[in-house]
Order: sequence, then structure tokens, then C-alpha cells
Amino acid sequence: MKSAKQEAEAMIAKLPEDCSLEDIQYQLYVHEKIQRGLDSAKARGTVPQEQAEARLGQWLAK
Repeated sequence: MKSAKQEAEAMIAKLPEDCSLEDIQYQLYVHEKIQRGLDSAKARGTVPQEQAEARLGQWLAK
């Protein structure tokens, strides 16, 4: 398993040479949010597609 520093370095290496610090920050932010979501899904499980659609339908109907 890669360390956080190794992951960040690999991610930055894929960005274009002319990227800004803001671009780098955004990529790190998105990566962190995705990783937290995946960790949460592993810990708490996920909702089946049909159930998610039913929930969204209730919210959108209001």
C-alpha cells in the first residue's frame, strides 16, 4: 500500500507541467473525498440502485 506522500507524488506527476497550485490542490481534494467515500462504503455498505432511485424519487417529488 502506498503512503499518502507516494500517492500525492504519483498524482502530481500525471498533471501537466503548466498546472497551477490550485489545480494540484483540487486534485488532492477530489482524491481525498473519493477515498473517504470508498472507505465509508466498505465500512457501512452501500444502497442498491432500486432503493437509491426510490429515495431520490421521494426527494424530487416534494
